[in-house]
Amino acid sequence: MRVAVLSSGGKDSAAAWWWAMCQGWEVAALVTVEITGDDSPMFQLTGTHLVEQQAVLAGVPWVNVKTSGDTEHDLEDLGHALDQLQLDGFVSGALRSDYQKSRLERLGQRLGLRSWTPLWHHDGLQHLQDLVEHGFEVMITSVSCEGLDETWLGTVLDATSLRRLAQLAERYRFNVEGEGGEYETLVVAGPHLPGRVEVAFDIDWNGHRGELRFH
Repeated sequence: MRVAVLSSGGKDSAAAWWWAMCQGWEVAALVTVEITGDDSPMFQLTGTHLVEQQAVLAGVPWVNVKTSGDTEHDLEDLGHALDQLQLDGFVSGALRSDYQKSRLERLGQRLGLRSWTPLWHHDGLQHLQDLVEHGFEVMITSVSCEGLDETWLGTVLDATSLRRLAQLAERYRFNVEGEGGEYETLVVAGPHLPGRVEVAFDIDWNGHRGELRFH
């Protein structure tokens, strides 16, 4: 199989990428959707330009698709990019959102491509534990829910911090895997990469939510 991996640079994209590699498939490209507007119900906003560094480390072409975030055009722009790559299909890290999964499947049908979502309905905490145990270095790049303060920004999850995250998720009733937009991530190292993404950043915190501003 010749596939593209839809990658924001975060934990779910990284897990989907590794899954495709474990299938023995050719990862023809990492495809990132860069949102030029203020928000998107479909795609991550923070740190997506750093997928380019992941792609360079892995020796995989990077395709950056710029779109406003308007749902009338986001998948149209993505589909145009995928259509140029001569693929059998594409792989995404959709975990729990029916909205994301169904839209990607319809895009695949329209393009004549298979859409794989290997993480679909995995248990959120188990998913994070598996990532940590397999050596993925998952950095938290934004937080936007009660219970997560500025000290989490730049944190790389390990067994200790993951336990704290799970406790806070239970206490404040947010999704431990961040599926509701509670936080976003960047994977700086893992079994899918032959090196480590080195990053420098400042913390932008407004008292209730915040994100990393990468240099």
